[in-house]
Order: sequence, then C-alpha cells, then structure tokens
Amino acid sequence: MRRRTRVKICGITTVADAGAAVAAGADAIGLVFYGPSPRHVTIQQAAQIAGSLPAFVSAVGLFVDATADEVRATLGAVPLDLLQFHGAEAPGFCAQFDKAFIKAVRVKPGVDLLQSRLEVMMFRPLARGLLVDAFVPGVHGGTGQSFDWALIPEAMREQVILSGGLTPANVHDAIRHVRPWAVDVSSGVERTSGPKGVKDPRLIERFIEEVHRADV
Repeated sequence: MRRRTRVKICGITTVADAGAAVAAGADAIGLVFYGPSPRHVTIQQAAQIAGSLPAFVSAVGLFVDATADEVRATLGAVPLDLLQFHGAEAPGFCAQFDKAFIKAVRVKPGVDLLQSRLEVMMFRPLARGLLVDAFVPGVHGGTGQSFDWALIPEAMREQVILSGGLTPANVHDAIRHVRPWAVDVSSGVERTSGPKGVKDPRLIERFIEEVHRADV
C-alpha cells in the first residue's frame, strides 16, 4: 500500500480558515510572514491561528529573505512547528534557529534541483525537505502558476513538497505524475471573489478529496 500524500494549506489568515483546513484533513497550515504578500499575517494574528490548531497539525511559518532577528522574534511569539524559507536564503542561514525547516526552490529550466536538495539536506536533521514551486519573476509563492513537472528529477520526486498552481482540478494528475511526499496549495483553494487569502472551505475539501483519490 502506497504511503499517504501529506497536505499543507498555505496563506491562512484567519482562525476560521485554519479550522476549515483542519476539518478537511490538512496536515499543516502555512502562515506568511512576508509584508508584500496579500496573505501576510501579523504576529498577533499568527499566534491566534497557531494556538487554535489541534495536536498533530503543524503550523508552518513562511519567510522571504527576513533577517535573523525577525525570524527569532517571530519564533519567540508564535508556536511554530516548522520554518519555510521562500527567498534567496542559504541553507546555513535556515539552519541557525534550532528549528526544523524546509527550503523552497522556484523551478525553471537550468535550475539544478538535485544540487539544491543536496545543499539543503546537508543540514539534517533540521532540514526536512525541499519545496518546489513555480518561478514567477518578483513573486514568491501564491502565484497560481504551475510549472513543467518533468523538470523534477525522478530520483527525488518522492521526497519533494510540490507547490505551484495546484487546484482541486489538477492535484490528482500532479500526484499521479510526480508522486511527491506532500502538496502545498494556497491560491488554488481561495474564493474567486473577494480579497486574496480568503479560503473557500468547499475548495479545501475538494482539494484534499482529490489528494486521497490519487493515493488510492
């Protein structure tokens, strides 16, 4: 029997949306600590959301080229289980906080994902994985854009966290094609009307249902 694909719902901005993700069966929720993002949360908001999570649902803090002091200040105020670095951070920078982390790589032709994974996983046991996302100039995640999954080397597919343009309509095919360790979605489970960051509980349910269907 094949292992289960884990699911992270990223860009959560309210306790209610976190609750919807948990109720649907999410393994983790993502909190964005990056000011330019429309899904950015304050320290106070993040603490409330993370504090609302039950056991065995992870709170992941997403940072983009933050300073070490900013990361430490966030860790001091928000009960995060995992750090996600989505900018140009070196793996050594990511490993300095004595906290488990994943590193995002934006995929485009010419990016050596095997080398990126090797550099990150040198920092095990704190390094827990590589997240692969679409490359969109000037934008760090939440773009709704996908990329050519064939660019992910076969040798590492079962170890990656797949992100970038995933929706309830395509996540089944993505999992069947790549067989990743986990999938990460943000804009793909948001309401089509209203501000970015507002999740649609039904879309979250459909997304996770499609993940489970792909695992069968």
